[in-house]
Amino acid sequence: MIVENKFVGRLHTLEGISIRDAQKEDYPAIVRLNDGEVEHTSPMDMKRLSLLASLAAYFRVALSGNRIVAFLMAMKDGVPYQNDNYGWFSSRYSSFLYIDRIVVGSDFQGCGIGKLFYQDVFTFSRQTGIPMITCEINTIPSNKRSIAFHAGFGFREVGSQCYFEGRKKVSMQAAFLCRDET
Repeated sequence: MIVENKFVGRLHTLEGISIRDAQKEDYPAIVRLNDGEVEHTSPMDMKRLSLLASLAAYFRVALSGNRIVAFLMAMKDGVPYQNDNYGWFSSRYSSFLYIDRIVVGSDFQGCGIGKLFYQDVFTFSRQTGIPMITCEINTIPSNKRSIAFHAGFGFREVGSQCYFEGRKKVSMQAAFLCRDET
């Protein structure tokens, strides 16, 4: 199935799953999804979501019918986002899109929604002239599934950060969308 998207034009979707821009009416469902996966991301209430949404260059939801089953939020360089990982990338790169979080509801994990979102965010980045996409992946505790997923999209480690006296370590990842990788 192919649908139109105001940012990227044509977009391939999974059977029964569509992606669209997030709307304020979606916020309660988005907060519930985030709460269900908070051990893999950070807490987010309605106030925090409103702030993050105001900073996001890319904020889309995946739907199964009318039910929101996933979302992805990403910030472009140059926004006043107070986040250690975003700050790490900001201090090293002048133009990037930072994937702040992707959350897929437990009933829909492993169905290809993450891949669908990443295809869409890569298309968005190319069409808006953003040369790289960044994110972090937990290495302590290890998230081997996420490492393999991101490697499949061309992400590679460009650094790392430790938190909580070494109890948490993240791999700073980047996927370069053009040949100039500086």
